[in-house]
Amino acid sequence: MTDPDRLPVAIDAMGGDKAPAEIVAGAVRARDELGVSIVLVGRPEDLGDAEGFEVIATSEVIAMDADPGRSVRTMKDSSLVRAAEAVRDGKACAMISAGNTGATMASALLRMKRLPGVFRPAIATPIPCPGTDHPTVLLDAGANVECSAEWLVQFAQMGAVYARHRYGIETPRVGLLSIGEEPTKGSPLVKESHTLLAEGSWAASSGGTFVGNVEGRDIMSPDIDVVVTDGFTGNVVLKTLEGGMKALVEAILGAFASSDETKAAGEVLFPALLPLYGQLDPDNTGGAMLLGVGGPCIISHGSSSATAVFNAVKVATEMVDADLVGALTRAIRPDEPT
Repeated sequence: MTDPDRLPVAIDAMGGDKAPAEIVAGAVRARDELGVSIVLVGRPEDLGDAEGFEVIATSEVIAMDADPGRSVRTMKDSSLVRAAEAVRDGKACAMISAGNTGATMASALLRMKRLPGVFRPAIATPIPCPGTDHPTVLLDAGANVECSAEWLVQFAQMGAVYARHRYGIETPRVGLLSIGEEPTKGSPLVKESHTLLAEGSWAASSGGTFVGNVEGRDIMSPDIDVVVTDGFTGNVVLKTLEGGMKALVEAILGAFASSDETKAAGEVLFPALLPLYGQLDPDNTGGAMLLGVGGPCIISHGSSSATAVFNAVKVATEMVDADLVGALTRAIRPDEPT
């Protein structure tokens, strides 16, 4: 994976519940195992020797509960803002943060800007599908609470391009999240979006194909590759799935520990269940990607471990090498020079 011409990846070393220790540990692993050049962004007094990494020194940290827009506008020397500026200024090829999600989006949008023709950037989150070789891409997972039908069509375009470049799906199947499969089901927004998506002109530049309305139960199935919805609904879906999977895993572990017989059964079943656990573990997904801004921006979950950071770096460099940003630009504005 080593590319001597690739710019370093900028990592917000101060973002996340386990920063900076786990963030730096993940960066070390990515450097040592992948050969990726990395620059850490954060307060030098917190990073110490920084494990030999180049450091973009900052004096401020945006808290996890800070107001996103106001903090980005007022804390211009924060690690999040400086990481986005590093991409903007050609000092880094991508940015990664496990910090405040809203502030990460605001930093990327205000510093890296929207791609030409993009109405609103969207968060694309991989949802694991057990038994398949790739997840379902859900977008928008929280960037835009209120949307128009035209935005959802553009999310479909960007999601299809992302699915092709990240997961190698030649013709991604795109579904519109609704309360029923029939075109007449859903809110006015869903019905209007269905009409525009079914018309199909959006698909030519992205390589996707519209398969109609899908329901919540379809998201973790092998029958769909990209699910499009507004950011409010998408975030509720994401958090519901996370909570459901966590409760299921805890219930299974509790059942195994309930008696000597179930403990013995657990010892037999655990090796077979570990691959499934690994597939469902959010640390292994590489994080969500903010699509529609002028550089790869990976949003990792707040409790990211070193493994999560390692996988985020891997995804970031793969998307840089695949020229995802250029591909998105060509899909949205086919005549726009890249």
